[in-house]
Amino acid sequence: MKRTLLAAAATVGLPLAASAQEAVLHPGQPHPWQINLQEALSPIEAQIHWFSNYTLWFIVPITILVAALLAWVCFRYSETRNPTPSRTSHNTIIEVVWTLAPVLVLLCLAIPSFQLLTAQYNPPREPELTVKATGYQWYWGYEYQPAQTVAAASSAVAGTAENPADPAAQPVSFLSYPLADDARDASGKQDRAAYPHLLAVDNEMVVPVNRVVRLLSTGGDVIHSFAMPSLGVKVDAVPGRINEYWFEANREGIFYGQCSELCGQSHYNMPIAVRVVSQAQFDAWLATAATSVENANAQLTAEIASTKSVVASR
Repeated sequence: MKRTLLAAAATVGLPLAASAQEAVLHPGQPHPWQINLQEALSPIEAQIHWFSNYTLWFIVPITILVAALLAWVCFRYSETRNPTPSRTSHNTIIEVVWTLAPVLVLLCLAIPSFQLLTAQYNPPREPELTVKATGYQWYWGYEYQPAQTVAAASSAVAGTAENPADPAAQPVSFLSYPLADDARDASGKQDRAAYPHLLAVDNEMVVPVNRVVRLLSTGGDVIHSFAMPSLGVKVDAVPGRINEYWFEANREGIFYGQCSELCGQSHYNMPIAVRVVSQAQFDAWLATAATSVENANAQLTAEIASTKSVVASR
């Protein structure tokens, strides 16, 4: 009997341990047996985690209290124990308590909720990069423009530009399709742990670490939604409308999300991949991507793979 219980515990424990190890090696993506939110890799997602844990301090006691009251009422006021039901129509004290208590709870939830909502739409500083994400059935299109180019263009429109925009900082645009299995070898993405099935793409959105990125989201055909759980991003992509959001990744790596608005038969396979790199790597990628996104991604992928190999061999 003990051996059976130990075997059962090991059967459950091994997937949990493997999932925990996988989450450490590859943050920013869902893992088997995961019951908590994805690891927070941005300041906003860290606040979302805090608010989630904070609300549990209200949800759990209220749930226990309501369940206990229901059980007590069912037991104490059953027909056998209370054959003559009370005809009390109201109780002033009880009515005051069940009116004020929910108001206080809602205030305790509303104040930090509004603070979080304000932080989600007010970046701590001016964005260093602007990326426009356009949702299509069923892939994404990205348009880049560095902050200095955006600022120069705005100044030119206003007639206050002192210097022309940097010619090296040209807008970059490309499409991002789900990665087909037969394209893994050619793209150097054979590692299914780093590039999971139904989440990996051929061209990731590349952004620098510890930089505020302005995200502009819109739809090219139907309503989509750009969702990146580990970065605290979820913004609708609506045709004819541009929604603005921001994020700041605080760790290098490749992180995954998905379209979270039902948008057609291939909605299940409309992934989002964001590759966070150092500022030097991003500058090199952006310079190469101005002429060839394919070459820029190939060079970046090879550089990251070689760096990991050197670190692993030490």
